[in-house]
Amino acid sequence: MDRIRIVGGPTLEGTIKISGAKNAALPLMIASLLTPETLTLENVPALADVNMLLRILGHHGVDYSVDGRRTGEDPHASRAIHLTARSIVDIMAPYDLVSKMRASFWVVAPLLARMGEARVSLPGGCAIGTRPVDLLLMVLEKLGASVEIEAGYVHARAPKGLKGAEITFPKITVGGTHTALMAACLAEGHTLITNAAREPEIVDLADCLTKMGAKIKGAGQSIIEIEGVARLGGASHRVLPDRIEAGTYAIAVAMAGGNVLLEGAEAHLLQNALDTIERAGAGISVTNEGIRIKRNGAGIEAVDVTTAPFPGFPTDLQAQFMALMTKAKGSSVITETIFENRFMHVQELARLGARIRLDGDSAIVEGVSTLQGAPVMATDLRASVSLVIAALAAEGETMVNRVYHLDRGFEHLEEKLGRCGAIIERITNAA
Repeated sequence: MDRIRIVGGPTLEGTIKISGAKNAALPLMIASLLTPETLTLENVPALADVNMLLRILGHHGVDYSVDGRRTGEDPHASRAIHLTARSIVDIMAPYDLVSKMRASFWVVAPLLARMGEARVSLPGGCAIGTRPVDLLLMVLEKLGASVEIEAGYVHARAPKGLKGAEITFPKITVGGTHTALMAACLAEGHTLITNAAREPEIVDLADCLTKMGAKIKGAGQSIIEIEGVARLGGASHRVLPDRIEAGTYAIAVAMAGGNVLLEGAEAHLLQNALDTIERAGAGISVTNEGIRIKRNGAGIEAVDVTTAPFPGFPTDLQAQFMALMTKAKGSSVITETIFENRFMHVQELARLGARIRLDGDSAIVEGVSTLQGAPVMATDLRASVSLVIAALAAEGETMVNRVYHLDRGFEHLEEKLGRCGAIIERITNAA
C-alpha cells in the first residue's frame, strides 16, 4: 500500500495550479443520466472517486471517453470527459459499487426521473439518519414517488412520472439539494425548494442543468424554483475550481511559510476561509491569475473556528485548519457543527506532538513550538491531508500511511507540493 514520506522544514515557493472541484464534478457526472445526449465536462480532476463514478455510470449504460493529453501539454492539464447515456440499461445500483463512494447514491434521482423507477443500495457504513440520506428520500416522496427500503436497497417508483412540489428541508443538506435539483428538472410542474444549500457546487450543477435545458431560478440562494421540462439535452460545461483544494494549499503555506500563487483559484468561493487564514497570520492577495498566499516567518496566531454551511467556514477545511493551529501562539477552539465523528485526525496529530483536547463537538488546541515527525495513519480524506500539512512544519521525517484516502480528493498532491520546495515523495507498494 502506498505511503507518503515528508521531511519538514522547507518553506513553499512557487505556483500551484488548482484543479477542478471533485465535489462539483461528481454530481455533474451523475446528471449525465438525465439525457440521452452527450454531456461534456471540462476541467475534471484525475481522482480515484471520479474513476470509480465512471465505473458506476458505465454499469447503468453510460458510454464515456476521456480526452488524452496532447504532446507538449502540461501533464497536470485538466481533462475533458464526454458522457452519453443513450439508453439506461440497468436501474439498479448494487451495494458493491455504491458502498465504495457515498455520492454515487445520488444516481437514484436521475434514474427515477428519467425511467420512473430506481433501485439503489443504501451507502455502506452509515446509518440512514447519520448523514442525511433520509432527506434525499423525503425529496423523492415529495415529488410523488413511492419509496420502500428492502434488504438494504431503496426502491423508488414513479410510473407516471414525478410531479412538482414544495420541498422544505429541516436542515441544510448539499446532497438533498443536489437530489432535488436533478429530480425536479424532469418533474411535471413547479417545484419550490426552501432552505436549500447555497454551496458553489450547487450553483455549478444548476448552471450545467440550465445549459441542458432545465428551468432553474435562485441557485446559490436559500429558495430555488424549478419549472419541469419534458426532456433535457446535451451540453458542454467547465467544472469550477476546487475551493477545498485551494483552501488546503493556502493553509499549507501558512503552516510552512513561503510565497505561493494558487493559480486559477477564485476567492469568492472560499472567502470565509481566506479571512480566517489571514487572521492566523498569512498575507492573502487576489490577482487576475488566482490567489497569492504569503507568510514570512512570523508566528501563527490562534483563531477560533466554527464550521457552517456556505458561506461559513467549510467542514472540509476543519482538519487542515486544526493542523495549522497546532503551532499557533496560544489556544484555539475548533467546533464542528456539520458531521459527527470528524475529529479522527486528532489522535494522529497528537503523534506528531500536538496538544488537543476534545470536548463534545469542539476541539481545544494548545499551540506548541515544535512538532516532531512520526509515522501516522490516514483515517479519511480531509484527515489525511491535515497530517501532510502538519508534517511540512514538523522536525524530521513523517510517514503518512494509507494514502489512498488522499487520492480520492487531491490530484497530484505530492508533485504540486514538491514543485514548491517541499521534501515529499510517494513510496509505492510499501509493505
